[in-house]
Amino acid sequence: MTIYDATLTFRQDVAEGTTAFHFSRPSGFDYKPGQAIDLILAPASGNSSTEGERHTFSIVSAPFQDELCITTRMRDSAYKRELKSLATGAAVKIEGPFGSLTLHNKASRAGVLIAGGIGITPFMSMLRNAAHTASPQQLLLLYSNRRPEDAAFLHELQELEQKNPYFHMLATMTQMAGSSQPWSGETGVLDTNIVKRAIADLPDPVVYLAGPPAMVAALGPILNGAGIDDDDIRTEEFYGY
Repeated sequence: MTIYDATLTFRQDVAEGTTAFHFSRPSGFDYKPGQAIDLILAPASGNSSTEGERHTFSIVSAPFQDELCITTRMRDSAYKRELKSLATGAAVKIEGPFGSLTLHNKASRAGVLIAGGIGITPFMSMLRNAAHTASPQQLLLLYSNRRPEDAAFLHELQELEQKNPYFHMLATMTQMAGSSQPWSGETGVLDTNIVKRAIADLPDPVVYLAGPPAMVAALGPILNGAGIDDDDIRTEEFYGY
């Protein structure tokens, strides 16, 4: 797989403890919404003969954009500390793209995107691209977070919902007692009743599920209970984000 050179252009906090890193897009780097890259940092010793640490990230930017963006929870790991310390203009290497968590081609079938926390990242590329291309495919996002403070890209998603008449979002917060922000939407975990109600009018939906392993495992039976067959469920688990 090809390895490309890129540089950090800027970073921004997109939720509490969550940062988006924006990189230059290498010439000839093409990808599909939902795919991922390995981001390779320079060796800490500065020894160019050895490869630095790498980490896999979903691509948050959309193919029509002239940048590459990844987003991550800023946990206290050696890799995340090195990533956090990158200065604007710092050189990195990118390997990819790869991954098959991409939208199906048959636009007459709805897409149901279920994200837990940082699992929103592959879906941001899909939803940005759908709005940009004015896709007629019906898309539903079920987005679960502890609090609004933890919900990356929540404001942008609300804007995309206004821009794209074929996209709707149901966001739920599971720990509002610990929040300092107001919230008038759903609360509590996603259950069979919520899922069944949300997908009731969607044509022959295919479900895409991304989030912590425990959430992904728990939602399988819930989706089955809502009438979704295992053959129509695509999953991606996010470990240690």
